[in-house]
This record gives sequence, C-alpha cells and structure tokens, in this order.
Amino acid sequence: MRGEDVAGNSRHNLRMLRLSVLIAFTLLGSCVRLVPEGAGPAPVLPKPVMTGATAALAGVTTGPLTSGLGFKTDNTAAALGTFVQSCSRLTKRADTSGLTRPEDWAPACAAATAWPAGDASRFFSTYFETAEVGDGNAFVTGYFEPEIAGVRQRRPGFDVPLYQLPPDLVRAKPGDAQPLPDGRMPLGRYDDAGVFTAYYDRAQIDSGELAGKGLEIGWAADPVEVFFLQIQGSGRLRAPDGSVIRLGFAGQNGHAYVGIGSVMRERGLIGSAPGQYSGSMQGIQQYLRDFPAEGRALMRMNRSYVFFRELTGAGPIGALNVPIAGRSTVAVDPAFVPLGAPVWLQLDRKDASGLWVAQDTGGAIRGANRFDSFWGAGAQAREIAGGMSARGRALILLPKGTLARLGQR
Repeated sequence: MRGEDVAGNSRHNLRMLRLSVLIAFTLLGSCVRLVPEGAGPAPVLPKPVMTGATAALAGVTTGPLTSGLGFKTDNTAAALGTFVQSCSRLTKRADTSGLTRPEDWAPACAAATAWPAGDASRFFSTYFETAEVGDGNAFVTGYFEPEIAGVRQRRPGFDVPLYQLPPDLVRAKPGDAQPLPDGRMPLGRYDDAGVFTAYYDRAQIDSGELAGKGLEIGWAADPVEVFFLQIQGSGRLRAPDGSVIRLGFAGQNGHAYVGIGSVMRERGLIGSAPGQYSGSMQGIQQYLRDFPAEGRALMRMNRSYVFFRELTGAGPIGALNVPIAGRSTVAVDPAFVPLGAPVWLQLDRKDASGLWVAQDTGGAIRGANRFDSFWGAGAQAREIAGGMSARGRALILLPKGTLARLGQR
C-alpha cells in the first residue's frame, strides 16, 4: 500500500491531518469551525460517547425494521452505488468494531452489483437490520474537497510548491529512537552520519529545504490556501486553463499538529470586539492575508507538514482505500461502526438526514455516534460542510443475522 510506512493506518485517508472541517481549527479543542462569515461563534462540541473501547463493549441494541425508516429513492440509489464501491474491501478486511465478520457481508455484496438503482430501498430492506450503538444520539459535522488555484509547472504567480512524499522520510529502526505511545517507531530521517533525527518542519520546508529535489507535484498561487489544503488532507489544483490536478494525502512529516485558531484566540485576535477577527476559516484566512509576516510566523507554529500524491481515479480516496462520494460517504470511528456499513441518520438537518455509507475516518471523529459527512467539491460543498452541525439519531445497518449472533433479539 503506497505510503503505508509513513501514513501508518491512515491508508491515504482523505482527512488524515484535516481532523474534520468542524474541528480542524476549533478554538475550544485546538481548532476553528468552518462557518460562513457572520454565522456566529462555533458551538461547544460535545464529548464523544466513550462507554466502551468498541461498539461491542459500548452496547448494541436492535433498532427498528429497515422497511420503516422512510427511505428516499434518490438517497438510497446513491447509497447503493457507494456501498458497491466498498464491497471489494468490506468482504476482506477485519472489523475493529467487533460487530461483523467479512463473510457476513458476502450475500449483500453479491446482490448489490446487479441490483437496480431504482429499487435500492428494497435492497437495504432485504439484506439489512438496524442496530443502535450506545444511546444512539448522533452528532454530525461536514467536510469537503477544497479547490485552489494551481498549475503543474511553476510560472509567475504560482510560486508555492506542493510536494510528494520525500524518499528520506522514514520510520526509525528499532533502537535508533524511542517508540511512540502506540508502539510504532517515530517518523524522521537519517542524517549524513547515519543518525536518526526529526524530519524538516514547516519552517524549514517553506524556506526551501526540499527545493530542487524533484518532489514538486504542482505549484499554487496562495500559501494560505496551501496551508488549509494540507489540513484538509486532499483537494484540487485548478489552472487558469481549467485543467485540474487532484491531490490525495501521501504522508506527514512526523511533527505534532498545532491548531493556529487556538493560538489566535489566546492572543486575543479572535472575537467580536473591534479589531478582532471571526473564528471562521474565512476570518482566520483574512488575518493571515492582512498581516503576511505575522501570518507566516503563525502558520509555522504548526510544524506539521503534509505531502501529497496525484490521484487519477474517480473521487478522493477514503480510509477503505476506495473512492468516496459527496452526499453519500460519512466518516466514522471504526471502533464503533464497521467501515463499509450503511448508516441511517435521522437529524435536525434535513439535508444530512438519510442513508450514508461509512467509508472514511478522521482524527477528530472519535467515539460512538460521531459522524462527519462528506459533501464533495466546489463552492456549494464548502458552504454546506462549513455550516454542518446536526444532531439526532444514528442507526447502523448490519447484515441480517448479525444481531442474533451477537445475542441481541
């Protein structure tokens, strides 16, 4: 798997360093909510429900019949197509939630490939039963695939490089460094003397440490947009002639992420008083552009740096290593929701209610019933994802017979 040694378990996750659109900069959790200007301050995020390390330990109860959920034709047709995309992985990978086995999904996946999209509601009613994890109280945010101005070859006005994964970014060999808390060896590089050391940080890379090594995938016009693109973890470069380069997450330099929104809050730069800036992404970007020198220093406080790879297939790639789909893919904590499983969300936001498929994960998506909805690319996706904050009920759709095996009635 490309980049696995550097990316760890991310599997080129679309959102590896993004953390989530809602949380990536929330001032309250070291990040800032992406909201439209004038939409008000970010809400305090609820603590994730962590009544157990997995769904099986948190407690699973039988939900209502799938036929009574009120499926909508367009929504279920899209979910069916997304589910089919997931089947190649779903029937092979281990489920860390403790709910399903790969073979449990085989009947539904075998039927899904030839099932007519116009009758998708009957497919989900035929092959699935619903389950509620913990109390089922869902909290849903949103994310999107950003698009910024950029070109493949450097030219005037496009001077900000986007790098592919450097070959000297490696994990330390056992004995050359202290292991991380999760047992993995840290990321870094070996110097000319063969001594393992930390990899170049953002300031060093911005100052040209990787320049001239042939690692540039493309060149962007705006360093602020590149900074935010790295937080999202993937996106698109659009050239003046309309051509597009799609970028996916390839790896990260091993330095800890620092949310600059929290730093701005601590310095009194964010708030509602005269001279202060909005806590939205737009407000933070405005400050970075109004004060270029201070903004550059602020961005460099986040020593973490993301490297990209060019994507040529359909759609950005999620944690299942298959393309994800706007308005159909949802990110989950795989300890509580099987990756690839359909998820029914009944929320206080109609645009986010309906059937989704768990195809992705995220650094801030932790605990039972915590979801991040993917809305695709473009201005509308940015607007919807930025303002998404929904609550309601979540049900996981599991292959029929799963609950009986787990001892549920």
